[in-house]
Amino acid sequence: MRGLYFEEFEVGRVYRHPFTRTVTESDNVLFTSLTMNTQPLHLDHEFAKGTIHGRPLFNSLFTLALVGGFHVLELTFGTTLGNLGYDKVEFPHPVFHGDTLRGETTILDKRESRSRTDSGIVWFEHRGYNQDDTLVMRCTRVGLMARSPEHGGSNPRVLGDDTPVATAPVTSEEQRA
Repeated sequence: MRGLYFEEFEVGRVYRHPFTRTVTESDNVLFTSLTMNTQPLHLDHEFAKGTIHGRPLFNSLFTLALVGGFHVLELTFGTTLGNLGYDKVEFPHPVFHGDTLRGETTILDKRESRSRTDSGIVWFEHRGYNQDDTLVMRCTRVGLMARSPEHGGSNPRVLGDDTPVATAPVTSEEQRA
């Protein structure tokens, strides 16, 4: 089982990832503490009562990491050579304890690497939605992706299985829903 090779990415294709995850107070406290983010808005219920949200707000970097992880098994598992950057990271709606998140990815662009013959560059837009289908996170990411062995790639196969995991693309009707 593997993600997609550079050649398999189609510009404009949308993937609605099959994973969902309900985020918990423990997730927020652990992530916030591990990353040394002492913002009381994430950790202190009494402090948070006095804010515009009235309750603790989920750490946005956890949201970015979680939504950014939803695509891995389906699109980049074993075929990514590294992240080249993140751009336009936005959090248009807050996430709270108990929200259930899901993700979608659109392939924005791609090109062959100018310095490496075994890889190409792919631009992704990752979006996270809560249980009400409200957009809670959006970012653009640039990844260095392995080319297939037939196209000069040398990335080893994952677990000896060269079957891509990617699901069917979202149809135009599904995008409007």
